[in-house]
Amino acid sequence: MNLLVLRYRFIGDTILTVPFLRNLRRAHPGARIDLVVAPYSSDVLRGIPYIDDMAVYDPPTKHADSGGRHRTIGSKLRFLADLRKVRYDKVYVLKRSFSSAVIALLTGAPMRIGFDTEARGFLLTKRVPYRKDQHEVQNFLDVLRADGVPVEDDHLEAWLFPEETAFADGFLADRGCGPGARLIGIHPFTADPARAWHEDNFIAVANALQERYRARILLFGGKRDLELAARIGERVCPALVPVVGCTDLRQSMALLSKCSLLVCNDSGIMHLAAALDVPLVALFGPQTPDLFGPWGRRCIVLTRRFACSPCKQKFFTECVPSPRGKPMCLEEITPEEVLAAADRLLPPPGDGDRTG
Repeated sequence: MNLLVLRYRFIGDTILTVPFLRNLRRAHPGARIDLVVAPYSSDVLRGIPYIDDMAVYDPPTKHADSGGRHRTIGSKLRFLADLRKVRYDKVYVLKRSFSSAVIALLTGAPMRIGFDTEARGFLLTKRVPYRKDQHEVQNFLDVLRADGVPVEDDHLEAWLFPEETAFADGFLADRGCGPGARLIGIHPFTADPARAWHEDNFIAVANALQERYRARILLFGGKRDLELAARIGERVCPALVPVVGCTDLRQSMALLSKCSLLVCNDSGIMHLAAALDVPLVALFGPQTPDLFGPWGRRCIVLTRRFACSPCKQKFFTECVPSPRGKPMCLEEITPEEVLAAADRLLPPPGDGDRTG
């Protein structure tokens, strides 16, 4: 049996497919299982034992890492031709767009199971209701349940290689973080600044955590975050360790795995931390944590429910921004609340804890 799974999107969306893929593999140990992924998110699944191959689909998007290699009709047809060669028996469409259901149909697979969204149900052979009152992981698993596939577990996973762990050890040692150092990560960035907790709050939390836990702060981010990272770094004392624009995704994952805690916005790194079983405090404003919150056993979400929550994220048409230009659902979350949540997740510092 040849099975195809469609979920080409961002890092967080990709890591949330792992429980689906694990349960699918358990039900079909001898099947060929392929996954269509986006080029900028496929690395998070490197080492996954539940699929046979990844097919990279790269249509033009607003995402910074999209190369748009499938921009033309010809390139899209060649991509579809490659899928058709495999002769898939079944396609699971975990993406909710109309175009993804069209791709499933054009693979030639006789069975196509997916969410009954965007008026695309006629393209599917089995329609699955999409629920906004439960987590995305459970929505994905509902697709399996609708197809009669047993669901035995729902936890996230991520895989690191020894050379990646060795890189993290060397990176930290070069920056004065020895084996006994307690490390706390912060990720204050988002693609849309209006969705981010204010930088002043992250600075206050970083300084307090370093003092309270005798910790070193690792600042995670990408190349586009360098300017804001520099501003934050100037105001954190002792000096933080920047992991901004100087590592690739896999190296960042290895460094994240060394952290005792992550404080972050609603972002892809939040889902990676949950998959790596790193305790985390996540700040949610416009988006709903019910659907897209961290999925793990040591995760605390801080949010505010307003009459307009969750909003359509067309800032600021449904609300008036705060004096600092943020939605009030974010502004009402205080640094003191974050520190209280950190206290629930972290043991108090011991005599053996060192900052370097």
